[in-house]
Amino acid sequence: RVTAAPVRSSRAHVPRVAATRRTVTTMAAKVSGFIKLAIEAGKASPAPPIGPALGSKGVNIMAFCKEYNARTQQNAGTVIPVEITVYEDKSFTFVLKTPPASVLIKKAAGIKTGSGNPSKEKVGSITMAQLKEIAEIKLPDLNCRGDVEAAMAIVGGTASNM
Repeated sequence: RVTAAPVRSSRAHVPRVAATRRTVTTMAAKVSGFIKLAIEAGKASPAPPIGPALGSKGVNIMAFCKEYNARTQQNAGTVIPVEITVYEDKSFTFVLKTPPASVLIKKAAGIKTGSGNPSKEKVGSITMAQLKEIAEIKLPDLNCRGDVEAAMAIVGGTASNM
């Protein structure tokens, strides 16, 4: 009969598990890279640009596509940016961001593309209520500490440059 005594370590933040005659250290998986993509909601497929970007890091492409499509199916037709964290063991996690301001502005204004010359040629307009709604959607991803007026200024600047 062998009993394992607790292992004492000067590194208290690293969890250790005592085993018979040796110590096994468990640690969090190390990050091997980040991938940023903008994909239409519900339409992720292994085709370029998704396949080559994920394949180069060794990620299971179909697993990502299925999970992304499942999490974005309610926003079908909208481009949703995603930040993928790839770990050394080829596992991954991803965070969905809010749609780009330009996509939301084009949708609100009812236009397909922005102006070729935004300082002289105006192609559409949005109301202040629409601007506030877009700013509230974008608020989590903007660097304005929860201030809706600052978010409106940022989104308004994007709109004037379209």
